[in-house]
Amino acid sequence: MTDKESIQAEITAQGDVVRKLKAAKEDKSKIDEEVAKLLALKAKLQGLDGGGAEPGNKNITLKTPKGTRDYGPESMALRQRIFDKVIAVFKKHGAETIDTPVFELKEVLTGKYGEDSKLIYDLKDQGGEILALRYDLTVPFARFVGMGNVFNIRRYHIAKVYRRDNPAMTKGRYREFYQCDFDIAGTYDPMLPDAECVKVVAEILAELDIGEFVVKLNHRKLLDGMFEACGVPADKFRTICSSVDKLDKTPWDEVRKEMIDEKGLDGAIADKIGEFVRLSGGVDLVDKLAADENLKNIKSAVEGIEDMRLLLQYCAVFGLQDQIIFDLSLARGLDYYTGVIYEAVLKSEPASAAPAPKTNGTKSKAKQQEEEVSVGSVAGGGRYDNLVGMFNPKRKQVPCVGVSIGVERIFSILEAKAQQEKIRTTEIQVYVASAHKGLHLKRMELLGKLWDAGFKAEHSYKQNPKLLAQLQYCEENQIPYAIVLGDGELARGVVKLREITSRKEEEIAVDGLAEELRKRLTV
Repeated sequence: MTDKESIQAEITAQGDVVRKLKAAKEDKSKIDEEVAKLLALKAKLQGLDGGGAEPGNKNITLKTPKGTRDYGPESMALRQRIFDKVIAVFKKHGAETIDTPVFELKEVLTGKYGEDSKLIYDLKDQGGEILALRYDLTVPFARFVGMGNVFNIRRYHIAKVYRRDNPAMTKGRYREFYQCDFDIAGTYDPMLPDAECVKVVAEILAELDIGEFVVKLNHRKLLDGMFEACGVPADKFRTICSSVDKLDKTPWDEVRKEMIDEKGLDGAIADKIGEFVRLSGGVDLVDKLAADENLKNIKSAVEGIEDMRLLLQYCAVFGLQDQIIFDLSLARGLDYYTGVIYEAVLKSEPASAAPAPKTNGTKSKAKQQEEEVSVGSVAGGGRYDNLVGMFNPKRKQVPCVGVSIGVERIFSILEAKAQQEKIRTTEIQVYVASAHKGLHLKRMELLGKLWDAGFKAEHSYKQNPKLLAQLQYCEENQIPYAIVLGDGELARGVVKLREITSRKEEEIAVDGLAEELRKRLTV
């Protein structure tokens, strides 16, 4: 047996020792001692693997960390296209942008995300500050508003956030991912900013052309009133809300079981909740809830119902009536929501190929749309009126409402669609080519003039490239025009301007080349 095989055998045996101690729940100090021995053996084996190689040259498994990925030029070109369209909608609605640190004080983030707080990435103590990577962009925004005494702002923010979640890479769920947020902070008349946020979501999803979608709407006050009417103890509102939030992915029977077995809710109360969360519709559902004797005397429920009536009216004015649905199963598990909540989902095949949808007596065109299977959330948000006050020295509240676009989910869909097509990864407008040897200096001279004139241009890094290879490069990279230099043409003060797709060539005077290019590129 070689030294390496011997150490591997020792590692296996030592690993068994550690597992047995953990299973027997032995004293932590004894477990730590045996773990230290195991790590020492692994380090010894690694030293053998590395041999006499220099540090950094040892055999290592190269991979990205779990829940992350690299993005090549084609992927990044597609992502940039998505960002550009999203930002264009944000700017159309008058938003300005900000940025905040990628990490925050841990205390800024804790207590804001309910059961999801366990997904926050903690950082090691750095000079006395306990830090964590940001979980979303909403809490840092609220901290920015509260700390800076900002009382009204319409902002967008596109940046990476981090969650210690179980990744599902093919579905666009990562541990490191981008969020695209649009928020309106300030004291305004009810539901006017909220309706605009719904409009922003609808415009973005339509612009990205990712398929049919529906925006689900609900209200936290109505949910709380519903829980109160059903008999849920006040101290269980948030935890039961987290259970309801799972209904988009989990059958009611499993959610009910969680409420009873894990959260201690009475079965009869859970059944009452079940009757409510099966309801969805439009203004007809608002009327039905307004007439419910169990909700009439609960202030929060009445306020939520009236807000929903106004929101649906405003959304109809914006022409969104066929793209929204009032859905009582929507809960949004984050603790900071205080009013309207919404979530946009994509739809796939008809429900005939899937489990039966939720049923009730109130149906609208939007409801019929909802009876197609939702394939995933691509945007979500809501109103959070009390979050800023947590970060303001005088506890002054600044009401806020906003939406976050699930750009990674959208990207995964569009990336799958784009696999069959060639995506341009550069924006080169013109390629400077030479027809024969000895013209690389002339190419460089013309290239410099094109750059100075503002054109996106390039040439070969070979002094004497073959003309065919240069033209093939243009075709492969979808460059629209090539300027071909030749001694005879240059002596006459002209160059050949070639349209790559049609392969048509035309002689253009060097002095008028920039003007001709601009004219053709703007057509």
